[in-house]
Amino acid sequence: MTTLTIYPDTNPDHPDVVTSDPAEITKLLNSVGVAFERWKASVELPENATPDQVIAAYKPEVDRLSAAAGYQTVDVIRITPDNPNKDALRAKFLDEHTHDEDEVRFFVEGSGAFYLHLADKVYQVVCTRDDLLSVPAGTLHWFDMGPEPRFTCIRLFITPDGWVAKFTGDKISSLIPRFGEQIAA
Repeated sequence: MTTLTIYPDTNPDHPDVVTSDPAEITKLLNSVGVAFERWKASVELPENATPDQVIAAYKPEVDRLSAAAGYQTVDVIRITPDNPNKDALRAKFLDEHTHDEDEVRFFVEGSGAFYLHLADKVYQVVCTRDDLLSVPAGTLHWFDMGPEPRFTCIRLFITPDGWVAKFTGDKISSLIPRFGEQIAA
């Protein structure tokens, strides 16, 4: 289930907001400049669908978004619990970073959590199938796929370079509860 949790960045044990209401999530994220939409991931993908099959299945949505925002490059990231590199892949995205362009993800299967560090808050957005999230260029953030990842995302980029991170060195991502982990009592 898609969920938004907003933590004070100095006291992550006591979230300010926890909601699974899509309208409220959209409103709260839009108010801080983050685009969030619920699309319909209507195609059931085969277990070992190729990236080309995933993109072809959602071509109308990808084409519409690309035309509207000028995206030039599209790819697919799919991670499952049996991926032998899952721990290294998870670690790659866990530290706070920024990008020079928007980070756009359409979840067509599974789930993962984006963490957006905005002012003195951390917005944890647990994205699930049907969620489209667009994190603006320059936004401090990180992504957690969880210890047993299972998700497929279509990623859209303006430049052919794709995902290029600028890590901040801030340890805030280690202070906020990880995706799939409970806050200690």
